[in-house]
Amino acid sequence: MSTRAVLALLGTLALAFFVVGVVRRRTAHSPAARRFFNSTPAAWGLFILTFFAAVALAAPWVAPYDPAVQLEIVTLKNQGPSLLHPLGTDLYSRDVWSRLAYGARVSLSIAALAMLVAVTLGALVGAVAGYVRSWVDTALMRTVDVGLAIPRIFLLLMAIALWEHLPLWLLVLVIGVTGWFGTSRLVRAEVLTLRERDFVAAARALGAGPMRIIVRHVLPNVAAPIIVSAALGIGNVMLLEAGLSFLGIGVQPPLPSWGNMIADGAPQLSTAWWTTVFPGVTIALVVMSLHAVGDALRDALDPRRAAA
Repeated sequence: MSTRAVLALLGTLALAFFVVGVVRRRTAHSPAARRFFNSTPAAWGLFILTFFAAVALAAPWVAPYDPAVQLEIVTLKNQGPSLLHPLGTDLYSRDVWSRLAYGARVSLSIAALAMLVAVTLGALVGAVAGYVRSWVDTALMRTVDVGLAIPRIFLLLMAIALWEHLPLWLLVLVIGVTGWFGTSRLVRAEVLTLRERDFVAAARALGAGPMRIIVRHVLPNVAAPIIVSAALGIGNVMLLEAGLSFLGIGVQPPLPSWGNMIADGAPQLSTAWWTTVFPGVTIALVVMSLHAVGDALRDALDPRRAAA
């Protein structure tokens, strides 16, 4: 690995420590933040997520090689970890670390954007259903019941069957549009308790319309469960994208993602384990970190714990 790449990698590690430290100091006055950082798995999870986000942003500097370049198809094919190639090379003599760094951009971006679509749709549908009630609530919730009853992978396979190769933006949209059902039920339950509160009645008495009340008064008060749902959901979306890419119907080569890296290395797992193990371990680390952060957020933002 080149000196520039090593220095850039050390810089991302230092940046991750710095960011987590700054967040901890700036939020030290908040009881919820103190409860969050009292959880050691959550603090480490936040550090791991920050590190991989920094790696994704700094991929051109931390990756010593172009992720799609075949360095030497004969002599560097399936070479084990070394000083020049810390995570080895794959079947096509591509540097695994470089592909892992650039793959972080793809996998994390897909997961975050797809979850943003899902959370936005779910929050709006749940808020409208819980606030308006009547036949609107019935129609929307029956739609949600149908969506939850059908396996998500089946919906995705039906959508993907319409295109031979999904563009990346469409893959993000399809994953997001098929993942909002659980969030909508969560938000609806919260809105049902908020719609009778005094501040909502006051806004209604002042002439605010339903949409203004939902956007300006109701949704900000259900932000905590939405944030927790998003943190937990991003990990599930990452696993889903990795599974689709492993099957060859997700991110298409030569664009690297952690899922298709595992697929590329699976046939030679016994002879070149590093091509599959390293991206698999990375996915596991990020997903476990997301779940640790999500669980800690749920406990930190729980009003019952705040009152205790």
